[in-house]
Amino acid sequence: MMLIPTHHFRDIERKPEYLQPEKCVPPPHHGPVGTMWFIRDGCGIACAIVTWFLVLYAEFVVLFVMLIPSRDYVYSVINGIVFNLLAFLALASHCRAMLTDPGAVPKGNATKEFIESLQLKPGQVVYKCPKCCSIKPDRAHHCSVCKRCIRKMDHHCPWVNNCVGENNQKYFVLFTMYIALISLHALIMVGFHFLHCFEEDWTKCSSFSPPTTVILLILLCFEGLLFLIFTSVMFGTQVHSICTDETGIERLKRKHQPRERRGSWRSVKETFGGDFSPNWLNPFSGPCDPKPLRDRDWVRQAASLSDTDNTETTEEQSEERKDEASVEVTDE
Repeated sequence: MMLIPTHHFRDIERKPEYLQPEKCVPPPHHGPVGTMWFIRDGCGIACAIVTWFLVLYAEFVVLFVMLIPSRDYVYSVINGIVFNLLAFLALASHCRAMLTDPGAVPKGNATKEFIESLQLKPGQVVYKCPKCCSIKPDRAHHCSVCKRCIRKMDHHCPWVNNCVGENNQKYFVLFTMYIALISLHALIMVGFHFLHCFEEDWTKCSSFSPPTTVILLILLCFEGLLFLIFTSVMFGTQVHSICTDETGIERLKRKHQPRERRGSWRSVKETFGGDFSPNWLNPFSGPCDPKPLRDRDWVRQAASLSDTDNTETTEEQSEERKDEASVEVTDE
């Protein structure tokens, strides 16, 4: 058995027979549009449960420790409405990010019939993912947790138990934004509550005992500070990725392979669903309807061997090429 050298991959991929399509089965029948997507990953499910628990804990402390015992009803009502609205939007965004198909490539479509139907021309190549037996369109990457190739995959996030990709990036951005906002809001209220309690009798600041009140507030303060920093960084990273039209994986693995990028505003509109409107902030309003992949979307243009040889290849890039081609020649 002999592995084909890396610099020969592109030539070999022009020929459908080397993709071993006989090992693939026809893709399963797709359900109706909007069918719920859910990843059965133990770690991801646990992280999603922890996320909901932390938001509900913050909800409990804000309502029953700070707002309801307060004698300033206007302060309590206004902050209660704002905090609950942000918490609701955060959890709704989390559900949408977790239960939305991130842009999975049809599994098992690397069949002989499908490859032949593409009618590859000289200079055109197709890439097969040997892990899910799919033809990979440009900018698609395989997720080992979802066990699928995902279009415009940025990363797999265990906190939403899903990949962040072409179809659910908006919901992930909204999730990080709303979590950062409720964390900041909770920290501000904790600060005011401590100042108020230092001036008043601690027994009148809460329906709980003073030691319990202090412990609950300190835990909320720690949680809010931690998640404010974490989600703010994630939010900034995602907005930067959208504006530069470059996913996190592309920054890591394709930094030596420049490509043509779309304009920042066009990329933002495609992610959030059209021209600027309040729906950008609405987790119940989806991005622009994803267009079905056409035959030409599966085909890539081969780079010349001279370009390939002159391009610096990192270890990660080499591994990615091996995964995409996965070509072996057996001596009979």
